[in-house]
Amino acid sequence: MTRRYFGTDGIRGHSNAFPMTPDLAMRVGIAVGKIFRNGSHRHRVVIGKDTRLSGYMLENAMVAGFTAAGLDAFILGPIPTPAVAMLTRSLRADVGVMISASHNPYQDNGIKLFGPDGYKLSDELEMQIEDLIEQDLVGQLAKAGDIGRAKRVDGVHDRYVEHAKRTLPRDATLQGLRVAIDCANGAAYKVAPAVLWELGADVVTIGNEPDGQNINLDCGSTSPGALQKKVHEVRADIGIALDGDADRVIIVDELGEVVDGDQLMAVIAESWLAEDRLQGGGIVATVMSNLGLERYLTSKGLGLARTKVGDRYVVEHMRAHNFNLGGEQSGHIVLSDFGTTGDGLVAALQILARVKRTGLPVSELCRRFEPVPQLLKNVRFGGGKPLEDMIVQQAIADAEAELAGKGRLVIRPSGTEPLIRVMAEGDDRSQIERIVNELVGVIANVRAAAA
Repeated sequence: MTRRYFGTDGIRGHSNAFPMTPDLAMRVGIAVGKIFRNGSHRHRVVIGKDTRLSGYMLENAMVAGFTAAGLDAFILGPIPTPAVAMLTRSLRADVGVMISASHNPYQDNGIKLFGPDGYKLSDELEMQIEDLIEQDLVGQLAKAGDIGRAKRVDGVHDRYVEHAKRTLPRDATLQGLRVAIDCANGAAYKVAPAVLWELGADVVTIGNEPDGQNINLDCGSTSPGALQKKVHEVRADIGIALDGDADRVIIVDELGEVVDGDQLMAVIAESWLAEDRLQGGGIVATVMSNLGLERYLTSKGLGLARTKVGDRYVVEHMRAHNFNLGGEQSGHIVLSDFGTTGDGLVAALQILARVKRTGLPVSELCRRFEPVPQLLKNVRFGGGKPLEDMIVQQAIADAEAELAGKGRLVIRPSGTEPLIRVMAEGDDRSQIERIVNELVGVIANVRAAAA
């Protein structure tokens, strides 16, 4: 069945345009409230958000929907996505909501949903929600005496700060490390610097002055230039870049070089293997992770299980096959010993602890393998299904035949933007560049012809 609202990470779109309108947000609240309103207890939902201007609008609309469905709404304010997942369980809520478009610009927003166990909802539950959204919801409203209450909850930042600190051993300290952190003017702008400082680090913070419109703007994990400059300026030992909702992280080493999620997963996997903590015989990553990571893990006697793109699918595979480490090249890193979703800050703490333990500079510690040349380009499209065109399919088949045994090709529509992503990797950089450019040209021509 075609999904009209949900993508790879909840519902996402341009603010005040379909589907990210107050009306849709309220309908989601009513529909989700109906599905999770089971039993005779007082039902509750926790609602967090990042720092986007549209968050106020969508938050109020969702509170209206949930309370109309008979759930008490606990409003958390700006707080990281992993904190919402944690607090959903901690506060014994029936459902959790994060209003965020993650790494997208402020003009976009989204709705991420968590079940009472703190995990993102399954495809099946999302389809149930979609079915309900399009029905007449009047019959799903609570009786007058059963309408929910709404209140803002104090102290949630402190809960998450303590949770993050407890992911390290009790005697762990970051004293002696100068850490530069870029909070992307997003959800972690208060809690992330606090965690690092309380653990003893000398903290230099940027991207911590949100104004509703500067989230992810020339900052954060998708735009690390400002952090690279700051690392050089203050001679930091390490730089940490979070994204707008703090569920992903990239690292900048002391030389100002960027370290992606693949390298970070390799560091944590090696560390946990040595400590006999790694479960599942390897890690879980997506089809986008570099072939170099796979080869590195193989050299350590470990496996790499690949899923389709989306940290939700990584988590599903981890749960089904008893892995405790997984993630994405983009920096979503899931450590299931500590949480149910990607957590950029907690992943960074694992790297920092390893830096302290080994005494190695980040530039050495976080270069576990030589990445295979990989190129990713995007083709924007306004409608239709260009990947179903026969000309495109033939071009893809030809490219796959050429790369057989020497590399990988991944072509997929983005789950969050109107883009076709074309990625190829292999040992021959010039071959990879030619293949990607040719495919991008073919898809663009088909798109233009269909316009």
